[in-house]
Amino acid sequence: MSFPCPQCPRVLKSDGGRTQHLNTMHREITPPQGNDENDPEDSFTYHYHPKLTARKCNQDGAFLPNDAPPPPPPAADANINHDNPFHPFEDRIEFDFANLHFVEAQTSAGVINKSLNTWAASFRRFDASSPWKNTAELYAMIDGIQHGSAPWKVHMIRYQGPLPAGTPPKWMTETYELCMRDARLVLQNQLMTQSFKKEQNKVAYCQFNKAGKRVYSSLMSADFAWSQSDIIAKDPQTHGAMFVPIVAGSDKTTCSVATGHQEYHPVYMSPGNLTNTARRGHSNSVLPVAFLPIPKTSKKHRRKPAYQKFCRQMYHACLARVFHPLKNWMTTLEVVCCADGHFRCAIYGLGPYIADYPEQVWLCGIVQGWCPKCNAQPDNLDDPDAQRRTAAKTEYYISIFDPGVLWDDFGIRADVVPFTHGFSRADIHQLISPDLLHQVIKGTFKDHIVAWVNEYLVLAHGESGAFQIIEDIDRRIAAVPAFPGLRRFPDGRDFTQWTGDDSKALMKVYLPAITGHVPDAMVKCLAAFLDFCYIAQRNSLDSTALEELDQTLSRFHVHRQIFIDTGVREDDISLPRQHALKHYIRGIRLFGAPNGLSLRQMLRTNERMDKMAALRQVLDKKGLMEGSTLWFTERILEGYEPEPRDSEDEDDADEGEENGPVDGPKVMSFVELAHTAERGYPKRLRELAVHINQPSLIPLLRRFLYDQLYPDSGLPSSDVPLEQCPGFHGRVHVYHSAVARFYAPSDICGAGGMYRERIRSNPNWRGEYARYDTVFVETVAGVAGMQGMVVSRVKLFFAFSYDGKRYPCALVEWFQLVGDEPNEVTGMWVVKPEYLGNGRRSMAVVHLDCLARSAHLIGAYGSGFLPEDFHFSFTLDAFRSFYVNTYGDHHLHQFVF
Repeated sequence: MSFPCPQCPRVLKSDGGRTQHLNTMHREITPPQGNDENDPEDSFTYHYHPKLTARKCNQDGAFLPNDAPPPPPPAADANINHDNPFHPFEDRIEFDFANLHFVEAQTSAGVINKSLNTWAASFRRFDASSPWKNTAELYAMIDGIQHGSAPWKVHMIRYQGPLPAGTPPKWMTETYELCMRDARLVLQNQLMTQSFKKEQNKVAYCQFNKAGKRVYSSLMSADFAWSQSDIIAKDPQTHGAMFVPIVAGSDKTTCSVATGHQEYHPVYMSPGNLTNTARRGHSNSVLPVAFLPIPKTSKKHRRKPAYQKFCRQMYHACLARVFHPLKNWMTTLEVVCCADGHFRCAIYGLGPYIADYPEQVWLCGIVQGWCPKCNAQPDNLDDPDAQRRTAAKTEYYISIFDPGVLWDDFGIRADVVPFTHGFSRADIHQLISPDLLHQVIKGTFKDHIVAWVNEYLVLAHGESGAFQIIEDIDRRIAAVPAFPGLRRFPDGRDFTQWTGDDSKALMKVYLPAITGHVPDAMVKCLAAFLDFCYIAQRNSLDSTALEELDQTLSRFHVHRQIFIDTGVREDDISLPRQHALKHYIRGIRLFGAPNGLSLRQMLRTNERMDKMAALRQVLDKKGLMEGSTLWFTERILEGYEPEPRDSEDEDDADEGEENGPVDGPKVMSFVELAHTAERGYPKRLRELAVHINQPSLIPLLRRFLYDQLYPDSGLPSSDVPLEQCPGFHGRVHVYHSAVARFYAPSDICGAGGMYRERIRSNPNWRGEYARYDTVFVETVAGVAGMQGMVVSRVKLFFAFSYDGKRYPCALVEWFQLVGDEPNEVTGMWVVKPEYLGNGRRSMAVVHLDCLARSAHLIGAYGSGFLPEDFHFSFTLDAFRSFYVNTYGDHHLHQFVF
């Protein structure tokens, strides 16, 4: 049967229960629930703070009319050689050499010296010399880059307390280095970054969707920014100012470039006025502002109260020193330049501080095992009657109780004063915010759930039986089909040291791997936890999403009882990292979507990297970073003149880049073929069908043409005799890939929230095996989720012209849904290959405009074991049914449901 499309006059065709949209140029995907500030203005209603309105002003702070143009940009820096855009480097070759060794490879000084020696030797044959004699000269040239930065300074710190008789421990006599930058200068540079012009929220606001529900997205859309603005606005002198909350975070790491492989504590900061997409899409949105020293001592002294007290007090003293340059401007207005070129009167404030649980303990001055947000007892952290901690309560308790009572009854350390104590409007218990990566993904998933599953298998099957099942789980993980952006685990999850990226990647494929080997309740527990993580990491959440988040947490708590029932846990589960999930919803209402507050690994490590990144950005805008070093140099020698890139232009990625953030205008979704057609394929349709062993290609293409040429026909092409469908005798061009671009602000994305992924259809991928990716095909326009889509597998990408019009197409194999709802245990939709009556796969030719993005299928393994030599390239042909993986990325999780 056929019926009209609800959004265009073209035809939708129903074939065996599957609805197939066969029309050209119809690509409007229903947006996922809860979009951010970049969505059309008529989608939301905004209420802005009435007093702190971020009015434009001049450099002296005098307010200007709303329509005043920005002042002219500052005069060009006389120290920059404007005749040579690569200055202080001579040319692209020198810049690329420095960028490769210092930024990309982070090569040691010794290796750089060897490279320079080899370079100098090759120049000797031409009676020439290399640009630098040694690494010191290279570093000096990098230091000479004039593009903005905030210099690093070193402050020396020593223990100032009484020394014991005799020889004091070494930690008491050592000198410690605090490496820091001027936080005020770093913040000013971030606020005036031109690429943030459309990505700054200068005023606190409340956002409501069409249903009238509150939407929480960026920090400025949440309760904290509004309440802080209310407090600040009590002073009439602040009316018209701009509130700038400071997002900060820290975590122990080992730094190489800045500190020579020494363990340090990096501290990062970001202006809270940025949108979530900006914070994830720009390298300088989050910058290091300090490296805190970490004292070390022998095991003998490590547990001594004096040493522990010194470590904590130095930690807080250093943090107070780092943010001190901002302190006066938390009560006094400062004129700053914003990304749009206008000046505004700003008033600063400490905002959310992102940290893992062990660091939260230090930051809040509490006892290990207690919660930094509430006073729940360590053996009953999920106590529903627990009360919130506040700085005022803590100070009161300290004033009336002795240290022993504080420690035992309240979990408070009396020997630590949090660094926020002297800062206006700052309560560390309110400001503390969990690090999604460490606290939830690495902590609860890896340290708890995965470990508990393995413990259960040992209890249920013994050591040898558990070993066999764990090996099969590893084989299942290794059998997962390729997917853009998905890390492969060729040996399963059996790696020695887990990183945060390991945990994030494993989360995407672990659920189907354990299904059938563990009780259903364990699978449901993991599914609830995954849903919680993916909902929490959305770019924005409305009140419905928060209710959904609360429901998933309740499901998680119900189903995790299975670990107690099976003996994996003894009596109760009272763990700080899992308990932290209870505070997420209030945290979202307070600070907005936590996905925008995650400190990702896109951070600069020292001033030299800042300078290299700034210069590269300038060169890129001028079109001077096109192609490889050799390609560019040859073109310049031939007289080629690079063209400056428009900052609004879309990133034109080369064929080798599969997926990742992409700048450009925001659109919901579109797919286009690769730039270059493949050689070696017949150009005529009949010969091509024989070449790829797909005889149905000819009739399917003719029926496709009928639907394209006669969209208003009362009959779909499947009911029209083939001889009445248009014939085709032109040339056909084959492609091995297509690129999907779609709006995915919940993932690491480009400036406008855009993401790119490459879809493959290659019979000889990397010369090893065939790779035919799966995709979502929109079948019912305007219907979100699986009810409006069908999964298919791309067997061929091709294009042809008919009557002067080009048709980019895909030959696809269909999958059909198993049931009308997701699987009860895993929560995932299940599909199976669709066959015709003659036993052949059901196929069709579809326009590329019908494709939405990649789909990811994982075999429904059941309770059986995979062969040891099973290769993942066989998976899509080997199983009777598949799970539609909703955890491939955050966009996918919203998109499918």
